Amino acid sequence: MTHTGIEITAELVRDLLRDQHPDLADHPVRLGARGWDNQLWRLGDDLAVRLPWATESADALLRKEHTWLPALAPRLPLPVPVPQRLGEPSARFPRPWIVTTWVPGEPADRAPVTRGAEAADALASFLTALHQPAPEEVDTAGRGRGGPLAGSSEWVTQQLASATELGLVPDPDAVRAVWDDAATAPDWAGPALWLHGDLHPANILTADGTICGVIDFGDLFAGDPAVDLAAAWTLLPDGAADLFHAAYQATADAATLRRARGWAVIRALVGLHVGDAGVHGRPGGKPTWGPPAHAALRRLIATTHR
Repeated sequence: MTHTGIEITAELVRDLLRDQHPDLADHPVRLGARGWDNQLWRLGDDLAVRLPWATESADALLRKEHTWLPALAPRLPLPVPVPQRLGEPSARFPRPWIVTTWVPGEPADRAPVTRGAEAADALASFLTALHQPAPEEVDTAGRGRGGPLAGSSEWVTQQLASATELGLVPDPDAVRAVWDDAATAPDWAGPALWLHGDLHPANILTADGTICGVIDFGDLFAGDPAVDLAAAWTLLPDGAADLFHAAYQATADAATLRRARGWAVIRALVGLHVGDAGVHGRPGGKPTWGPPAHAALRRLIATTHR
């Protein structure tokens, strides 16, 4: 059910297509996935329909993807879901929705990366291509991810204490040390770069042990690349972070990598609470988010910042 109380079914998807994009209405429709913000319905073999079903913010995020991603996608070296059509709110469904290309692969929270060298190169190439200066009109807030890292210190303190109380963090002092170091690193002083903003394992697709696609660009914004560089610890297997940093060709000085480790702590704490702790009743919360979060914290406290 959506927050409007409307059940999303294959029949509803077909009706929406008949109303606004009738040339697509005869394609087979089947459920693809239910995510945090959106439901994904396969449309034939090559397309998908994404409809917001939980958070109210999803409406604006879908419109953002439709506006910016078609221009960004051609320069990205990994497949991404390119918006093809926009569906407007209607009596049948009072929220916007989009039709995108379908990107094959298995989410990395269910099929983790195992070929570290190949995945490090793929991720570095993708982020090198993405991390270019964005137009001035692009959002730089990023749903709280665009400001200085220190602004999240109170949240981290609360979440770390909660996860520790639940027995999810075996060495909270070590995690706190990683965070304190990151939060005291100099802020980003470079241009506002294009950022994915939400590179957690469920938004990375894998095949044959390496990365084969990136999905869900709803958080696309501009700012400090450290937010995305956190993926070196949250997505890649042990020993692959250094390979990633060597292959990444944009700006990644020592301060940026320190901040990236802080964003990796934030991402891991979210994964622990959504996965192991369980956010009951919240769409998209999955037990598969727990193992990558534990692995990320282990990697972070096993290495020192560079």
